[in-house]
Amino acid sequence: MLTDRLAPVFEEPACATNRAKTDAQKRAGCKAKGPTPGAAAGGCAFDGAKISLQPIVDAAHIVHGPIACEGNNWDNRHSASSGSDLYRRGLTTDLTELDVIHGGEKKLWKAIRQAVEKFDPPAVFVYQTCVPSLTGDDIHAVCAAAAERHGRPVIPVEAPGFVGTKNAGNRLAGQTLLDHVIGTGEPETTTPTDICLIAEFNIVGDLWQVKPLFDALGIRLLSPITGDARYHEVTYAHRAKASMVVCSQAMVNVGRGLQERWGIPYFEGSFNGVRATSEALRTFARLLVEQGADADLIDRAEALIAEKEAEVQRQMEPYRATLEGKKVLLYTGGNKAWSIVQTLQDMGMEVIGTSVRKSTDHGKARAKDLLHEDKKLFGAIPAGEMFRMLKDGEADIMLSGGRSQFVALNARRPWLDTNQERHHAYAGYEGFINLAKRMSLTLNAPIWEQVHSPAPWEEGYTA
Repeated sequence: MLTDRLAPVFEEPACATNRAKTDAQKRAGCKAKGPTPGAAAGGCAFDGAKISLQPIVDAAHIVHGPIACEGNNWDNRHSASSGSDLYRRGLTTDLTELDVIHGGEKKLWKAIRQAVEKFDPPAVFVYQTCVPSLTGDDIHAVCAAAAERHGRPVIPVEAPGFVGTKNAGNRLAGQTLLDHVIGTGEPETTTPTDICLIAEFNIVGDLWQVKPLFDALGIRLLSPITGDARYHEVTYAHRAKASMVVCSQAMVNVGRGLQERWGIPYFEGSFNGVRATSEALRTFARLLVEQGADADLIDRAEALIAEKEAEVQRQMEPYRATLEGKKVLLYTGGNKAWSIVQTLQDMGMEVIGTSVRKSTDHGKARAKDLLHEDKKLFGAIPAGEMFRMLKDGEADIMLSGGRSQFVALNARRPWLDTNQERHHAYAGYEGFINLAKRMSLTLNAPIWEQVHSPAPWEEGYTA
């Protein structure tokens, strides 16, 4: 039953939000603000599951539903690949009105066969969407038969949009990995410094700015879940010695599952900014030593951190004059709600407020410690209030996702994308400098002087 598969996700004990709920609230699930009927794209459980698993780049990802489900979800995050581009293919059963009447299981069977014959992937993920879930298509039976027929895993991802929010879909994707993927393979070799990164999706190459730090310390990234991942790498994540949950609201259940089933310690961390990156490296070094790695790993981590932090300070010099003292409104969520606050403060900027939407209690507490005032922690800000804050000059620049960019631009204030639609990587020490550079360029753009000058028909205009 779908409800039986949803229960472990909705009652996730590692989620602080769920721990605070009553039994009745837990049974209701992650639906504090459910998906909006008729919304064009995003925000539903299917969307969350797809964006969590799609970065497994060599697998085939088939969306079982109307073509709009795949069309509205396809490539809406800039998860980069260093190899296969199969994950960029839009594969769907394209259900129509007739399939609603007659059922779509035969169409799904043919779609799986076509994907296997054309692309020969190591595995196929099949995403259940609202329509076939409501009409009763049994994707578990079809996937089981197809796996036996084609001699490879065909994995059902049961996360129809109506069961909850995008975050619920993230966790359903994580549960799918625990139930069907992790533990089904073995690496050729293991080392005392094997690690797993959870809910790191390699947005525009973020992972590639962090992995060289691990390589320098002799730490092996055994299993990325799921940024730039290959299917077989995910199958043996259970052999890691330590793991880090990068976006805790998305896949904290995977971290807990690895710990409870295989004894792998995990922690919540971030690679946004200098302090967060240094803290993540220190924590990994400590956990790995506790698990049996050489004790000098901690000293080597400290030496690398000192070297990188000194280099960051040197590279920051050209940008300090522009950024020092500037006020920032940060409207994002998740671990970015506190980790980017750290980043901006390290640049000498003042954060007037940060959104703690989708943040855990741990993240909210860290944001409060950094900003020292509850009033600087926001939930959702109405567009009108956001416009007023920017128009009145309470902030010099806003950092957010693309949906709120036009509020800033209408207020004639600089704006920079820090969400998944961005085109620049901001992770690690290198990403810290990238972000400083992009903000400096944005703040110094000549357009701001022009839009704040009198128009030719206004008093005070000079040619």
